Amino acid sequence: MPSNAQPGQPAVTTYRHAHKDEVIGLILHIQNAESGVGIALEDQPDLLDIPRNYSDTGGGFWVALDGTGHVVGTIGLQIKTPQVAVLKKFFVSAAWRGAGMGCASRLFDELMSHAGRNGITTIVLDTPSVSVRSHQFYKRQGFVQVTAADLPVRYDFPDRNSLFFRLDLAPL
Repeated sequence: MPSNAQPGQPAVTTYRHAHKDEVIGLILHIQNAESGVGIALEDQPDLLDIPRNYSDTGGGFWVALDGTGHVVGTIGLQIKTPQVAVLKKFFVSAAWRGAGMGCASRLFDELMSHAGRNGITTIVLDTPSVSVRSHQFYKRQGFVQVTAADLPVRYDFPDRNSLFFRLDLAPL
């Protein structure tokens, strides 16, 4: 168990291959069973090789683990240019959502810390239009909704009914 675990809160750690099946299962369950967006694994090839698509290019992928070591949350950062990155695969199990649970905020803080250490000045993301709670979380973190045309980079995203958000960070 990672040393950052607090009683009642998940521990956030860097993705390892041993997490792969649980990561895929969690993401597909939330996308399809909970949100009904109907996105297949084949539409998300980044999940089949997370290191190559995230950490090997300077980004990162983190998981939140419950007290028994099971994956209850995920978040990824893909570097697109030296200053621009895409936040991807931000999912939290239903039992770990909400204020006071600490899962989403701990995952997001880990991503932001990594972005800051690596000179990222802009983070963009896409999220299904039906994910209203996610939109509220992003807005509380300072993200602003933009159009696809306003994105500073182009990237693949599986849900064609997505909303886009952008966060510009102050340089350190």
